[in-house]
Amino acid sequence: MTSGEDVRRRRAWTVVAVVAWAGFALTLSLSALGWYADSPPEPGVYGDTGDGAYGVLQRVTDTLSYFTIWSNVVVALAATVLARGARGATWQRVLLLDALLMIVVTAIVYQLLLAPSIDVQGWSILTDPTQHVVVPVLAVAAWVWAGPRGWVSGRLVPLALLVPVLWVGWMLVRGAVIGSYPYGFVAVGERGGYPAVLATIAMILAFGLVVAAVLWAVDTALSRRTRSRA
Repeated sequence: MTSGEDVRRRRAWTVVAVVAWAGFALTLSLSALGWYADSPPEPGVYGDTGDGAYGVLQRVTDTLSYFTIWSNVVVALAATVLARGARGATWQRVLLLDALLMIVVTAIVYQLLLAPSIDVQGWSILTDPTQHVVVPVLAVAAWVWAGPRGWVSGRLVPLALLVPVLWVGWMLVRGAVIGSYPYGFVAVGERGGYPAVLATIAMILAFGLVVAAVLWAVDTALSRRTRSRA
C-alpha cells in the first residue's frame, strides 16, 4: 500500500468515525435528557419511561439496547481503528466485517420493517436518518473507495456474528425481565411467544450471512482490480 492510499484510507475512515460517534453521542444525550418527542407506545415495545430524572436510567438503557445503536458503535470503533492505521490483525479484520455486516443489516431492516410504521418527529428527524442512512452509506462508501482490501473472508464470518448473537441474548433476557423489547417484530408477548420471535431472528441472521457473502464477493472483486492495476 502506498503512502497516498494510506492517507486516503485514514481520511475516509476519519469522516466515518466522526459522524458515527457524533450520531451516537447525540442520540444518547437526547435520550438521557428526555428530549425525544413522545409517540403512542406500541404494545410490548420500549416507550413509557417517565419524564425527567425519574426515567433517565431506563431511557439510557433502552437506547443502548437497540441493534441500531450497537451497529453504529461497532462502525465507530472500526472506523477509529482504521483511521489510526490498522495493519490487518485478525481482530481488526473481524471488527471491520462486523461493522459492515451489522450496519448494512440495520439499514435494510429499518427500511423494510420499521420505517413504514414509524412517525419520525422532533430530534428523531435528525438522528434517525443519521444512524439508519448516513452512517451506513458512509461506511460502505469508505470501504469501497479506500479499503482495506482483502480483509473479508468466509472464515471470519462466525466471529463477526458473535456481537449480533450477543445482542440477541441481551435483548431477549432484558425483555423477559422488563416485559418490553426494542422492536415490534421481537416483542415476545405480541408475536405469539418465543418460537415466532426466534424464527424471525433466525431469518435476519440468515440474511446477515447473505450480506456477508456479498461483502466477501465485493472485496474479492475489488482486490483483483487493485492487483491488476498494480
